[in-house]
Amino acid sequence: MTALLQHAPAPTARRSYADLTPSEVEEIGRTLDALRQEVLDSRGADDAAYIRRLIALQRCLEVGGRVVLLGSRHRLAWWAGTASLALAKILDNMEIGHNVLHGQWDWMRDPRIHSSTWDWDHATAPEQWRRAHNDRHHVNTNVIGKDNDLGYGIMRVDEAQEWQPRHLAQPLWNLVNAVIFEYGIAMYDLDLGETLREGDGFSPQLKQELRTTARRAARNAFRDYVLHPVASAPTGSARSTFTANLVANLVRNVWSHSVIMCGHFPEGVETFEVDEIDDAETRGHWYLRQMLGSADISGSRVMHVLCGNLSHQIEHHLFPDLPSNRYREVAGPVRALFERHGLAYNSAPLVKQVASAWHRVLRLSVPPRRPRTAAAG
Repeated sequence: MTALLQHAPAPTARRSYADLTPSEVEEIGRTLDALRQEVLDSRGADDAAYIRRLIALQRCLEVGGRVVLLGSRHRLAWWAGTASLALAKILDNMEIGHNVLHGQWDWMRDPRIHSSTWDWDHATAPEQWRRAHNDRHHVNTNVIGKDNDLGYGIMRVDEAQEWQPRHLAQPLWNLVNAVIFEYGIAMYDLDLGETLREGDGFSPQLKQELRTTARRAARNAFRDYVLHPVASAPTGSARSTFTANLVANLVRNVWSHSVIMCGHFPEGVETFEVDEIDDAETRGHWYLRQMLGSADISGSRVMHVLCGNLSHQIEHHLFPDLPSNRYREVAGPVRALFERHGLAYNSAPLVKQVASAWHRVLRLSVPPRRPRTAAAG
C-alpha cells in the first residue's frame, strides 16, 4: 500500500472536527484522494474473481439449504438447512447486495453484476434503496436534520436531537426494528414515517413505490412461508420448513441490524450541525466528516465478509465505491492518518460495539438532566 502515510507522533489529546486547521483538512483530502486512486488503478481479475466466487457460494448455500430443509422434520437437517439459508440471506444482503448496489463492481462492465440491474432478497426495491442510502445518507452522513439514518427517524441517538416523550420507548422500538429490520428499512426508504408525521397525504409516486414494496414483500413471504413449506409437505416437513425460514429471516435481520448499529451509533461517533457544513464543503471536510461519523468492528476475515465488510464502516464511508474486499487493505493507512492528526479511530470487537450502541440508545431515551443551579446563600 502507498507510502503516502508515514507514521508520525500523534498529539496526546484527541481532536475533533472543529480542531483541525484548513491546511490539515486539505492534506487529509489530498492523501485520501491519492489512496482511493491507487485502489481504483489496481482493480482487476482478482477482485472480479472474488465477487463471482462469493455470488456462486451464496447461491449454493441458498439452494443447498432449501434442499436440505425438504427433510427438515429431522433435527440435524433442520439445523443444517436453517444455518445454510441464514448465511445465504446474510451474504445476499450484506457483502453482495449492499455493495453491488453501491456500484462497487460496475467497473467490471458485467451486466449480471451491476448496480443498475442487480436485484436482491429484500422488500426494498433497489432503486428506492439507492436513493435513500447512496444519494442521501452517504452524502449527508451524521448531519442532524439532513441524515435520517440518525435513529431512522424513530430514535434519539444524539444529545443535539430534541428529547420527546416518545423517546422513552425507543429501546423497545429498536428491539422491534432489529426483529423486522428488512421491513423497517423498507419503510424508511419510502420516507413513510416522515410522510405520516407531516400529514400531507401520499403522493402518486409514493403510492406507486408502496405498491412495489408490498409486491416484493408478498413475493418473498409467499416463497418462504407458503411455497417452500408446501414443497416439503410430502416428507412431513412443512411445519419445520416454515419455522426454519422464519428463523433464517430473523437471524438475517438481527445480524444486519447489529452490524449497522455498530457502524453508526456507538459512543464516540460524532454528529454535525447543519450550520457546521458549508454549502461549498471541500473534499477534505467531507472526508473528515465520514472519518469521525463512523465506527469499525475488529475481527477475523470471515466476520468481515459476513458483515459485508461494513465492519470497515469508516473505510466504506470514505470510499463507498471501492470494492469491499479492498477495505481491509486500506484500513491500515486510514488508521495511520487518524493517528497523525490526533483523531480517535473508533474500532472495537463486535460485542463491545453492539453494547456501546445499545448503551447510547438507552442513555438518550430519557430526558436530559437539567444543570444544577447554585443554591441561594
